[in-house]
Amino acid sequence: MVSEIAEQVLRFMRSLPEEDGDTKPLEEQRAQSEIVWPLLTGDVPGSAFEAADAGGVPAEMVRTPESDPSAMLLYLHGGGYWAGSVTTHRKLVAQLCRRTGRTGLVISYRLAPEHPFPAALDDALASYDWLVAKGFDPARITVAGDSAGGGLALALALRLREEHRSLPKALVLFSPWTDLAMSGASIVANRAIDPVIKIGEGESPAVRAYLGSSGTDVKDPLVSPLYGDLRGLPRMLVQVGSDEVLLDDSTRLVERARSAGVDVTLETWPGMFHVFQMGAGLLPEADEAMEHVAGWLGS
Repeated sequence: MVSEIAEQVLRFMRSLPEEDGDTKPLEEQRAQSEIVWPLLTGDVPGSAFEAADAGGVPAEMVRTPESDPSAMLLYLHGGGYWAGSVTTHRKLVAQLCRRTGRTGLVISYRLAPEHPFPAALDDALASYDWLVAKGFDPARITVAGDSAGGGLALALALRLREEHRSLPKALVLFSPWTDLAMSGASIVANRAIDPVIKIGEGESPAVRAYLGSSGTDVKDPLVSPLYGDLRGLPRMLVQVGSDEVLLDDSTRLVERARSAGVDVTLETWPGMFHVFQMGAGLLPEADEAMEHVAGWLGS
Protein backbone atom coordinates (compact mmCIF):
# COMPACT_ATOMS: atom_id res chain seq x y z
CA MET A 1 0.00 0.00 0.00
CA VAL A 2 1.46 3.35 -1.03
CA SER A 3 1.55 6.37 1.26
CA GLU A 4 -1.00 9.18 1.12
CA ILE A 5 1.66 11.50 -0.29
CA ALA A 6 2.47 8.99 -3.04
CA GLU A 7 -1.22 8.66 -3.87
CA GLN A 8 -1.46 12.43 -4.29
CA VAL A 9 1.61 12.47 -6.52
CA LEU A 10 0.27 9.62 -8.62
CA ARG A 11 -3.14 11.26 -9.04
CA PHE A 12 -1.47 14.46 -10.20
CA MET A 13 0.86 12.76 -12.67
CA ARG A 14 -1.91 10.60 -14.11
CA SER A 15 -4.01 13.72 -14.67
CA LEU A 16 -1.41 15.24 -16.97
CA PRO A 17 -2.10 15.10 -20.73
CA GLU A 18 -0.23 12.50 -22.76
CA GLU A 19 1.87 14.71 -24.98
CA ASP A 20 4.33 13.62 -27.60
CA GLY A 21 7.82 14.45 -26.36
CA ASP A 22 8.51 16.24 -29.64
CA THR A 23 5.76 18.85 -29.21
CA LYS A 24 8.06 21.28 -27.37
CA PRO A 25 11.48 22.44 -28.56
CA LEU A 26 14.30 20.48 -27.00
CA GLU A 27 15.83 23.50 -25.29
CA GLU A 28 12.46 24.34 -23.72
CA GLN A 29 12.09 20.78 -22.40
CA ARG A 30 15.59 20.87 -20.94
CA ALA A 31 15.04 24.27 -19.33
CA GLN A 32 11.81 23.03 -17.79
CA SER A 33 13.54 19.97 -16.35
CA GLU A 34 16.24 22.17 -14.80
CA ILE A 35 13.52 24.03 -12.89
CA VAL A 36 11.02 21.28 -12.09
CA TRP A 37 13.12 18.21 -11.33
CA PRO A 38 15.03 19.75 -8.37
CA LEU A 39 11.68 20.59 -6.75
CA LEU A 40 10.91 16.87 -6.45
CA THR A 41 13.70 16.25 -3.93
CA GLY A 42 14.00 17.53 -0.37
CA ASP A 43 16.94 19.64 0.78
CA VAL A 44 19.66 18.07 2.91
CA PRO A 45 20.76 20.30 5.82
CA GLY A 46 24.48 20.93 5.82
CA SER A 47 25.06 19.70 2.28
CA ALA A 48 27.79 21.37 0.25
CA PHE A 49 28.29 21.43 -3.51
CA GLU A 50 31.67 22.19 -5.05
CA ALA A 51 32.15 22.62 -8.80
CA ALA A 52 34.72 20.26 -10.31
CA ASP A 53 36.28 19.50 -13.67
CA ALA A 54 36.18 15.71 -13.67
CA GLY A 55 38.59 14.89 -16.48
CA GLY A 56 37.05 17.56 -18.70
CA VAL A 57 33.48 16.77 -17.62
CA PRO A 58 31.49 19.43 -15.69
CA ALA A 59 30.72 18.01 -12.27
CA GLU A 60 30.07 18.72 -8.61
CA MET A 61 31.46 17.15 -5.48
CA VAL A 62 28.62 16.62 -3.03
CA ARG A 63 29.29 16.42 0.69
CA THR A 64 27.07 16.14 3.74
CA PRO A 65 28.08 16.09 7.41
CA GLU A 66 27.95 12.28 7.20
CA SER A 67 30.29 11.99 4.18
CA ASP A 68 33.41 9.86 4.44
CA PRO A 69 36.02 11.59 2.23
CA SER A 70 37.50 8.23 1.18
CA ALA A 71 34.24 6.56 0.11
CA MET A 72 32.97 7.82 -3.25
CA LEU A 73 29.60 7.68 -4.99
CA LEU A 74 29.82 8.46 -8.73
CA TYR A 75 26.32 9.38 -9.88
CA LEU A 76 25.10 9.31 -13.49
CA HIS A 77 21.80 11.15 -13.94
CA GLY A 78 18.78 10.07 -15.94
CA GLY A 79 16.87 11.99 -18.58
CA GLY A 80 16.77 9.74 -21.62
CA TYR A 81 20.30 10.82 -22.63
CA TRP A 82 18.83 14.14 -23.86
CA ALA A 83 18.13 15.95 -20.56
CA GLY A 84 19.36 16.15 -16.98
CA SER A 85 22.44 17.62 -15.37
CA VAL A 86 24.23 18.30 -12.12
CA THR A 87 21.47 20.79 -11.33
CA THR A 88 18.60 18.32 -11.71
CA HIS A 89 20.16 15.61 -9.54
CA ARG A 90 22.45 17.26 -6.97
CA LYS A 91 19.85 17.05 -4.19
CA LEU A 92 19.14 13.39 -4.94
CA VAL A 93 22.87 12.69 -4.66
CA ALA A 94 22.99 14.62 -1.37
CA GLN A 95 20.15 12.45 -0.05
CA LEU A 96 22.13 9.34 -0.97
CA CYS A 97 25.33 10.71 0.56
CA ARG A 98 23.60 11.59 3.82
CA ARG A 99 22.27 8.09 4.24
CA THR A 100 25.21 6.08 2.93
CA GLY A 101 28.00 8.16 4.45
CA ARG A 102 29.66 8.72 1.10
CA THR A 103 31.05 11.67 -0.81
CA GLY A 104 29.31 12.18 -4.13
CA LEU A 105 30.38 13.18 -7.60
CA VAL A 106 27.53 13.98 -9.98
CA ILE A 107 28.47 14.79 -13.57
CA SER A 108 26.86 16.61 -16.49
CA TYR A 109 27.77 14.27 -19.33
CA ARG A 110 27.22 15.42 -22.90
CA LEU A 111 23.67 15.03 -24.17
CA ALA A 112 22.09 13.81 -27.39
CA PRO A 113 21.25 14.66 -30.10
CA GLU A 114 24.13 17.15 -30.17
CA HIS A 115 26.45 14.51 -28.73
CA PRO A 116 25.24 10.98 -29.60
CA PHE A 117 26.70 7.68 -28.42
CA PRO A 118 29.39 7.17 -27.22
CA ALA A 119 29.80 10.72 -25.85
CA ALA A 120 27.94 10.05 -22.58
CA LEU A 121 29.89 6.83 -22.00
CA ASP A 122 33.20 8.54 -22.78
CA ASP A 123 32.36 11.23 -20.20
CA ALA A 124 31.38 8.65 -17.58
CA LEU A 125 34.70 6.88 -18.15
CA ALA A 126 36.64 10.16 -17.99
CA SER A 127 35.04 11.05 -14.65
CA TYR A 128 35.77 7.58 -13.25
CA ASP A 129 39.39 7.85 -14.38
CA TRP A 130 39.60 11.28 -12.77
CA LEU A 131 38.47 9.87 -9.43
CA VAL A 132 41.05 7.09 -9.60
CA ALA A 133 43.75 9.61 -10.57
CA LYS A 134 42.74 11.71 -7.56
CA GLY A 135 43.56 8.74 -5.37
CA PHE A 136 40.15 7.15 -4.81
CA ASP A 137 40.42 3.38 -4.50
CA PRO A 138 38.04 1.62 -6.96
CA ALA A 139 37.20 -0.74 -4.09
CA ARG A 140 35.73 2.32 -2.34
CA ILE A 141 33.80 3.63 -5.37
CA THR A 142 30.10 2.93 -5.95
CA VAL A 143 28.61 3.90 -9.30
CA ALA A 144 24.92 4.78 -9.21
CA GLY A 145 22.41 6.07 -11.73
CA ASP A 146 18.75 6.36 -12.59
CA SER A 147 16.95 5.51 -15.83
CA ALA A 148 19.37 6.30 -18.68
CA GLY A 149 22.02 6.92 -16.03
CA GLY A 150 21.44 3.42 -14.67
CA GLY A 151 22.04 1.97 -18.12
CA LEU A 152 25.10 4.17 -18.44
CA ALA A 153 26.46 2.88 -15.12
CA LEU A 154 26.17 -0.66 -16.45
CA ALA A 155 27.78 0.30 -19.75
CA LEU A 156 30.66 1.90 -17.83
CA ALA A 157 31.21 -1.31 -15.87
CA LEU A 158 31.15 -3.37 -19.09
CA ARG A 159 33.68 -1.08 -20.75
CA LEU A 160 36.00 -1.14 -17.73
CA ARG A 161 35.86 -4.94 -17.71
CA GLU A 162 36.50 -5.13 -21.47
CA GLU A 163 39.57 -2.93 -21.03
CA HIS A 164 40.78 -5.03 -18.07
CA ARG A 165 40.51 -2.05 -15.73
CA SER A 166 39.71 -1.96 -12.03
CA LEU A 167 35.95 -2.13 -11.47
CA PRO A 168 33.99 -0.17 -8.88
CA LYS A 169 32.91 -1.94 -5.70
CA ALA A 170 29.18 -1.84 -6.45
CA LEU A 171 26.41 -0.56 -8.74
CA VAL A 172 23.18 1.02 -7.49
CA LEU A 173 20.55 1.27 -10.22
CA PHE A 174 17.22 3.09 -10.00
CA SER A 175 14.82 2.04 -12.78
CA PRO A 176 17.72 1.45 -15.20
CA TRP A 177 17.06 1.77 -18.93
CA THR A 178 18.88 -1.34 -20.10
CA ASP A 179 17.11 -2.16 -23.39
CA LEU A 180 16.93 0.65 -25.94
CA ALA A 181 15.31 -1.84 -28.32
CA MET A 182 12.25 -1.37 -26.09
CA SER A 183 11.33 -5.06 -26.26
CA GLY A 184 10.13 -5.65 -22.69
CA ALA A 185 6.55 -6.85 -22.25
CA SER A 186 5.95 -4.13 -19.64
CA ILE A 187 6.31 -1.51 -22.38
CA VAL A 188 2.82 -2.51 -23.48
CA ALA A 189 1.44 -4.05 -20.28
CA ASN A 190 2.11 -0.97 -18.11
CA ARG A 191 1.57 1.73 -20.71
CA ALA A 192 -1.86 2.67 -19.33
CA ILE A 193 -0.73 2.88 -15.69
CA ASP A 194 2.78 4.38 -15.91
CA PRO A 195 2.32 7.99 -14.76
CA VAL A 196 5.79 9.18 -15.77
CA ILE A 197 6.92 7.72 -19.10
CA LYS A 198 4.51 8.20 -21.99
CA ILE A 199 5.68 5.89 -24.75
CA GLY A 200 3.71 5.54 -27.96
CA GLU A 201 3.99 2.96 -30.69
CA GLY A 202 7.25 2.61 -32.57
CA GLU A 203 10.79 3.66 -31.83
CA SER A 204 11.44 6.21 -29.10
CA PRO A 205 12.71 9.64 -30.25
CA ALA A 206 15.23 9.45 -27.41
CA VAL A 207 16.71 6.27 -28.91
CA ARG A 208 17.03 7.91 -32.34
CA ALA A 209 18.71 10.92 -30.74
CA TYR A 210 21.15 8.83 -28.73
CA LEU A 211 22.22 6.61 -31.62
CA GLY A 212 22.35 9.50 -34.11
CA SER A 213 24.00 8.64 -37.38
CA SER A 214 26.61 6.38 -35.77
CA GLY A 215 25.11 3.22 -37.22
CA THR A 216 25.51 1.54 -33.85
CA ASP A 217 23.23 -1.46 -33.30
CA VAL A 218 20.58 -0.68 -30.68
CA LYS A 219 21.46 -4.01 -29.06
CA ASP A 220 25.14 -3.16 -28.72
CA PRO A 221 25.86 -3.94 -25.04
CA LEU A 222 27.38 -0.49 -24.48
CA VAL A 223 24.05 1.00 -25.64
CA SER A 224 21.70 -1.66 -24.23
CA PRO A 225 23.57 -3.48 -21.44
CA LEU A 226 20.80 -6.07 -21.17
CA TYR A 227 22.35 -7.79 -24.19
CA GLY A 228 25.87 -7.85 -22.80
CA ASP A 229 27.93 -10.57 -21.15
CA LEU A 230 27.47 -9.62 -17.50
CA ARG A 231 30.00 -12.04 -16.05
CA GLY A 232 32.40 -10.47 -13.58
CA LEU A 233 30.43 -7.28 -12.97
CA PRO A 234 30.31 -5.77 -9.47
CA ARG A 235 27.52 -6.61 -7.05
CA MET A 236 24.43 -4.58 -7.86
CA LEU A 237 21.23 -3.32 -6.29
CA VAL A 238 18.29 -2.68 -8.62
CA GLN A 239 15.24 -0.76 -7.45
CA VAL A 240 12.21 -0.38 -9.73
CA GLY A 241 8.52 0.54 -9.46
CA SER A 242 5.88 -2.06 -10.25
CA ASP A 243 3.91 0.37 -12.46
CA GLU A 244 6.71 1.32 -14.86
CA VAL A 245 6.81 0.61 -18.56
CA LEU A 246 10.51 -0.10 -17.98
CA LEU A 247 9.84 -2.69 -15.27
CA ASP A 248 11.09 -5.50 -17.52
CA ASP A 249 14.34 -3.62 -18.15
CA SER A 250 15.10 -4.33 -14.50
CA THR A 251 13.63 -7.81 -14.09
CA ARG A 252 15.32 -9.18 -17.22
CA LEU A 253 18.61 -7.56 -16.24
CA VAL A 254 18.48 -9.23 -12.84
CA GLU A 255 17.70 -12.62 -14.39
CA ARG A 256 20.64 -12.34 -16.78
CA ALA A 257 22.95 -11.06 -14.06
CA ARG A 258 22.10 -13.94 -11.75
CA SER A 259 22.63 -16.42 -14.57
CA ALA A 260 26.06 -14.85 -15.10
CA GLY A 261 26.98 -15.32 -11.44
CA VAL A 262 26.63 -11.68 -10.42
CA ASP A 263 25.61 -10.88 -6.85
CA VAL A 264 22.42 -8.91 -7.56
CA THR A 265 19.49 -7.75 -5.43
CA LEU A 266 16.16 -6.73 -6.97
CA GLU A 267 13.64 -4.57 -5.11
CA THR A 268 10.29 -4.07 -6.86
CA TRP A 269 8.31 -1.36 -5.10
CA PRO A 270 4.51 -1.88 -5.37
CA GLY A 271 2.58 0.99 -6.89
CA MET A 272 5.68 3.09 -7.46
CA PHE A 273 6.53 5.12 -10.53
CA HIS A 274 9.67 5.68 -12.58
CA VAL A 275 12.61 6.84 -10.42
CA PHE A 276 10.38 7.49 -7.41
CA GLN A 277 13.63 7.90 -5.43
CA MET A 278 13.72 11.48 -6.75
CA GLY A 279 11.16 12.17 -4.01
CA ALA A 280 13.67 11.55 -1.21
CA GLY A 281 13.13 13.97 1.63
CA LEU A 282 9.47 14.41 0.65
CA LEU A 283 8.08 10.97 -0.21
CA PRO A 284 8.08 8.22 2.46
CA GLU A 285 8.67 5.42 -0.08
CA ALA A 286 11.68 7.26 -1.50
CA ASP A 287 13.14 7.75 1.98
CA GLU A 288 12.67 4.06 2.73
CA ALA A 289 14.32 3.13 -0.56
CA MET A 290 17.31 5.30 0.33
CA GLU A 291 17.61 3.54 3.69
CA HIS A 292 17.58 0.21 1.83
CA VAL A 293 20.51 1.44 -0.30
CA ALA A 294 22.44 2.38 2.82
CA GLY A 295 21.77 -1.00 4.41
CA TRP A 296 22.72 -2.86 1.25
CA LEU A 297 25.99 -0.94 0.96
CA GLY A 298 26.74 -1.70 4.58
CA SER A 299 26.55 1.85 5.89
